[in-house]
Amino acid sequence: MSSIDLLFQRLRTAGKKAFMPFITAGDPDLDFTEAVIGELAGRGCDLFELGIPYSDPIADGPVIQASYNRALEKKIKLADILERIGKITGGTGCQPVLPAPPIVTMASYAVVYRHGLEKYVADAQAAGAAGAIVPDLPVEEAAPLAAICRKADFSLIQLITPTTPRDRAKRIAEQTTGFIYYVSITGITGERESLPPQILDDVAWLRQQTPLPVCIGFGISRPEHVRMLAPVADGLIVGSAIVRRMAEAAVKPRRQVLDEIGRFVASLRAALE
Repeated sequence: MSSIDLLFQRLRTAGKKAFMPFITAGDPDLDFTEAVIGELAGRGCDLFELGIPYSDPIADGPVIQASYNRALEKKIKLADILERIGKITGGTGCQPVLPAPPIVTMASYAVVYRHGLEKYVADAQAAGAAGAIVPDLPVEEAAPLAAICRKADFSLIQLITPTTPRDRAKRIAEQTTGFIYYVSITGITGERESLPPQILDDVAWLRQQTPLPVCIGFGISRPEHVRMLAPVADGLIVGSAIVRRMAEAAVKPRRQVLDEIGRFVASLRAALE
């Protein structure tokens, strides 16, 4: 079993849900990326989604796109990110800087393909990453990467959206390992005032189709969102609201920004409990 499988098994036994922050790698730099992971691990976050900057992200809104652009302007490379994951987790043989929860990379298929499918999985796993989310990989083309990931016990997390036909959703679930990423809204990432109530029925149906945990992301930024979704989700993913606060490290003292992010996440984590 992968570390993600073990995590959700442990959480289910304890009757708890997973809280998963999304963080852009390298914005404003990898030292701050590491510091945020350390801060939020200490605040009880269960796993981390680490965004690999890419010039043409498929579903990210303006906040995450801007963070990717800032990281790319500083010439952040995949090798640098994997090296830093290894430092955080101890995956490259060094002493880990903290007992970090599992880390999964969020990477465009162009990044994975250019690196090489087997090499990407091998290098990410060697660095200590537990899986990958590849948002622009259609189920019709996912079999080669899914087979590599299954052989390596490296989770391949795939997305299902409100507009995904149900027969297609079942096919996506069959190709997925670790957990299913359910997109809560039709559109791009970003903070929302409210979330559509139809999510509850859609996720309840999906959980009847697969034994995989179902985690919900996109738009979640308030305790009331968390309380709404917690009854049907195995975990919740929060991205833009955290990335927006991380951007303030360019103009505010970093310790102050870390404290602000930590308090914000703690308020959501408390709502999840």
